[in-house]
Amino acid sequence: MEEINIKDFLNYLKKYSLIIVCVVLLCILITGIYDKFFKVPLYQSNTTVVLVKDENKNDAEEDTISQNDITINQKLVSTYSEIIKSRLVLSQVIRELNLDYTYEKLYQEIGVSQVADTAILKIVVTDKSAEMSSKIANTLSEVFIKEISSIYKLNNVSIIDRALIPTGPSNINLMKDIVIIGILSCVGSVAIVFVIFYFDDTVRSIDDMENEIKAPVIAKVFKDYNGIDLLVDKKPSAVASESIRTLRTNLQFSSVDRQIKTLLVTSSVPSEGKSFVAANLATAFAQSGKKVLIVDCDLRKGRQHKIFDVSGKKGLSNLLIGEIENYKDFIIKTKVNNLYLIPRGVFPPNPSELLNSKKNAALITLLKKYFDIIILDGAPIIGLSDSLILSSVVDKVLVVAALNYTKKTDLRNAITALNNVNANVAGYVANNLVHGKSGYGGYYYYYGDEEKDK
Repeated sequence: MEEINIKDFLNYLKKYSLIIVCVVLLCILITGIYDKFFKVPLYQSNTTVVLVKDENKNDAEEDTISQNDITINQKLVSTYSEIIKSRLVLSQVIRELNLDYTYEKLYQEIGVSQVADTAILKIVVTDKSAEMSSKIANTLSEVFIKEISSIYKLNNVSIIDRALIPTGPSNINLMKDIVIIGILSCVGSVAIVFVIFYFDDTVRSIDDMENEIKAPVIAKVFKDYNGIDLLVDKKPSAVASESIRTLRTNLQFSSVDRQIKTLLVTSSVPSEGKSFVAANLATAFAQSGKKVLIVDCDLRKGRQHKIFDVSGKKGLSNLLIGEIENYKDFIIKTKVNNLYLIPRGVFPPNPSELLNSKKNAALITLLKKYFDIIILDGAPIIGLSDSLILSSVVDKVLVVAALNYTKKTDLRNAITALNNVNANVAGYVANNLVHGKSGYGGYYYYYGDEEKDK
């Protein structure tokens, strides 16, 4: 069983706090409307009777109640309780009050209970009519006393309190209902969120990710809320831009002995931000004075041409089908200084075969002569072999995972797949961090004019 981290759960709960509040308020609103407009009001009246000394006794102790009288009366309490709700008694009540009730219906309205450690019986009648509930209660106690006298030849029952007409319904207490439903809906909502949290397989924090990869992440890329793809170029002072430059520095320091010339950027599944990271990392390298080429190797759904706002009709797939010596015709100079792009080209019927061809390996070798660093934007690993093929012809592989999106199972399977082909993994990037926080944890310094950039 996976260990539950309370701090993680509380932060996970924050994501659903607005939904929980809405659910609680909705339940309270429905309860209020139901109580006021739909709930049938019921009224309760009660009367109490007590078993006393038999009035027919004429012995010398007739003015006192003996212990024997008390013992006999306590034993009779259970019997009398059943007599009160008997068909004999209730049928007479129906006749006397001329009720349009069956015995069964009236039986359901009556409750009889013994007051603890006494010979007192409490008779409670619940009815839709306040006046009728009190009439039934009083008539019932009177008929009961008569029948006891008739059956047992005893006069040992007396009425203590007669039933009064209730002033309000017994089953409607708006404030109490609101408090109860508020607590229940809140607890229920939190319980549902806990179940979702427990079975949620997504990577929720940096700690989660590092536990899966068994190593520290080499960069933490913050989420960009403005939908700007080339953030490093458009907003160099943004937090996300600074984190990309940190990634560039970490990659440079990780290969002091051997310079990285070719780098594959991939991810477990689509929509984890690998293309965003690849484009901005290429821009960061270009800004450092290096001549950079980014190649869109996601021949199925590559979007580097959209990020750099160029035509994607002519690109890598077209080049691999033709003569690679004509590579210059397929390289596009971007608006970023020192940065060049080969788009994906037309969608081919055999992407894996093209990428696995000797021609592709030869092309990469050729391009390395003219560029300081080549960044390949590969396809996701799960379900496709494209990036696994490319991993064998590049110096390093960079894997991107998105917090609160990437499944732990998918990340685990991607790592296994890369290990199986002996890929040289440079590190893992945690993408999609919320501004100002590292996963769920500590705060980060805001650089430059970040507040203006939001």
